[in-house]
Amino acid sequence: MTTGELATVAQAVERRELPPGFVVTASGRISEAAEPAHATPRYPFRAADLVRLDDELTYGTRACQARLAVYIGDLGEDSATRARELLAKVPVPDKAVLLAVDPNRHAIEVVYGAGVRSRGAQRAAPEAVAAAASEFKSSGDLMRGLIRAVRVLAEGISPSNAR
Repeated sequence: MTTGELATVAQAVERRELPPGFVVTASGRISEAAEPAHATPRYPFRAADLVRLDDELTYGTRACQARLAVYIGDLGEDSATRARELLAKVPVPDKAVLLAVDPNRHAIEVVYGAGVRSRGAQRAAPEAVAAAASEFKSSGDLMRGLIRAVRVLAEGISPSNAR
């Protein structure tokens, strides 16, 4: 997967679209492996940063019992509508929260399914946007902003059994 791509794991597996070197992880994410000599430099982030983000998403998803997802890429003119379209592609969108960032347009959107709305998502979403924007503006570090926003979402959304 490249920056800006979002794949529904079930669809990719059903259609057997995963090329050699790709695997569906236990958390449901798609992971890619490459030989060191053939590794592609197409990612705008270091591998260590991607691991940190994946860890935050994994632990955050477990803590709040909502699937947390991040999209980085073009959101178009109507970023909110595009973010909602992308949320529909996340596995179990009703119980998911998507942090969508368009670095070129400086747009940040947080959209969520109806299943997490009453669990604090309405309050956590603007807080996550503010946290990400603050980090982006103060340090210019996109990855730190993403991680901070994911943490805010994970802490702000109550687990489903804690109602």
